[in-house]
Amino acid sequence: MDRIIYAVGFLVSFLIVYLLIPPLAKMAFRLDFVDKPRKDTERKLHREPIPLTASYAIFAGFFLTYLLMTRELSWQTGAIFIGGVLLLVIGTIDDWYKTKGKDFPALPKLIIQVSAAVLVYAAGIQFTGFYNPFTADYVLLPVWLQFTLTILWIFGVTTVINFTDGMDGLAGALSAISAITLFIVALAKGQDNSAMMAIMLAGVTIAYLRYNKPPAKIFMGDAGATFLGFMLAVIALDGAFKQATVLSLFIPILALGVPIFDNLFVVIKRFVQGKAIYKADASQAHYRLLRAGLNHKQVVLFLCLISMCLSLSSIILLLVDV
Repeated sequence: MDRIIYAVGFLVSFLIVYLLIPPLAKMAFRLDFVDKPRKDTERKLHREPIPLTASYAIFAGFFLTYLLMTRELSWQTGAIFIGGVLLLVIGTIDDWYKTKGKDFPALPKLIIQVSAAVLVYAAGIQFTGFYNPFTADYVLLPVWLQFTLTILWIFGVTTVINFTDGMDGLAGALSAISAITLFIVALAKGQDNSAMMAIMLAGVTIAYLRYNKPPAKIFMGDAGATFLGFMLAVIALDGAFKQATVLSLFIPILALGVPIFDNLFVVIKRFVQGKAIYKADASQAHYRLLRAGLNHKQVVLFLCLISMCLSLSSIILLLVDV
């Protein structure tokens, strides 16, 4: 694929989101679909109502660009699209509850997120195995293990990106860094489709950051954060995990290192303390850094710096090629 096509994909996805967000923000105020400050929780850091409609711009920017650039209407494209729609719908319901100061039950979200992952697996985007670095033989995993690992990966990344979305600019910036890293990996491996999806995801997240950087003018809510996590997981399965050796399996894990490692720590801590694993609180790294005395921008820059270091490590692993 001509490299210029990636630049076009990035620009088109960026422009769609950049142009859609202002009218969607106005619509949010008319519908009272805004995230209101709450004094009873340290997780609400903003002081003014913020529109929750960026997710629709992100979704439209990604899929409109993908169809325009690839003109591909396959079962895999359909599965990713339907999975994205499911997450957008359940995320919107969750966000609507939040606008009323209520919490949406975790079980429906769990069912929908797993269903989206199963759709992707059924379409053939799955983790099937890895190459043995000593014999160069491909180790094909049992079907039940392929299914389990694929679902756990998609569900896990979808969830951790959502959990990271607790501070202006943070989830968008970390997603952009991860998307750019996965783009470089896919480009190096000659995986055109994964590279196109990754660069478009970078385009929509960077455009979103134009409005979400501190102080944020708009939020993507659960609908947008789960969609970004879902797409990052799918891109990794379609690209970085393909033809992977034991060592290069860590490439996508490092590319998504900050949200993965932070939330693994949080989940283990909640489990040890006997708390509900899925219930949102203020135990993520960004909240801990705020309590340690860093200001908002310092926290975002610090976590982005760590994310870039981990991403560079993943690219080094790619270059080592073992």
